[in-house]
Amino acid sequence: MIRKLSAGTPVGSPFYKAVKVSLMNALAKGEWKAGDALPAERVLASRFDVAIGTLRKAVGELVREHILVRQQGRGTFVAAHDRDRTMFYFFHIVRHDGTKEYPTVELLSFRRALADAQTAAKLAIPKGAPVFEIRNLLRLDGRPLLLDQIVIARSLFPGLTKKIFRDRPNTIYHLYQSAFGISVVRSAERLRATTADAATAALLDVQPGSPLLEIRRVAMTYADAPVEFRRSLVNTDRHEYFSDLGANEALAGAAQPAARLSHSISA
Repeated sequence: MIRKLSAGTPVGSPFYKAVKVSLMNALAKGEWKAGDALPAERVLASRFDVAIGTLRKAVGELVREHILVRQQGRGTFVAAHDRDRTMFYFFHIVRHDGTKEYPTVELLSFRRALADAQTAAKLAIPKGAPVFEIRNLLRLDGRPLLLDQIVIARSLFPGLTKKIFRDRPNTIYHLYQSAFGISVVRSAERLRATTADAATAALLDVQPGSPLLEIRRVAMTYADAPVEFRRSLVNTDRHEYFSDLGANEALAGAAQPAARLSHSISA
């Protein structure tokens, strides 16, 4: 029965939640890869020994969380990261008039390091564990806008090199997914005001001491396992952070130049 397949489901949860946990466990084990179609509803319902309606509730919740994607007339698929998905779910910087644009990305540095205490806590790894530290500079309209400082555990990305990272054909999260089997399914962010030090000011073409928006993000895969710790510094002279919770359902799969979105920055 499903409850035997769904360890970790809170006691007293609706029955469909147990089905959802079983589906997540299957995804985490790689039973279905990014872009794969899920089996037919009747097949899954039989596998989990539940009614079709119960299965649909579980799948519907995963669709709302952008872990699965429904395509009319084709079925339900495991969400795959690409440029448009990144823009609509993981990039919250817009112009003051609300327009969202694709940034250009320049790799500034890629190096091996050891996790400090803060990074270790964010990534749930021991202090001193091997990590990759990456810095990207993002531009809009040719003007520097955002400085990304990304840290990932080397144990999750064996074989990753500067060349592989720099020459990726798609987004960073697509690289994680396609080359290493790690799907970022959600993120948690904290925002605060800060000021530019001399080095950051030079990169963002602002005066030292200028106000910046600081975004600290932990990106997670299935079961809320942390994958990436990212610190972003944003020049808000012409841009701002915008998040509209719930809007993604209406925009799912769309590619529009301007949007009001939810869930997280340039992946």
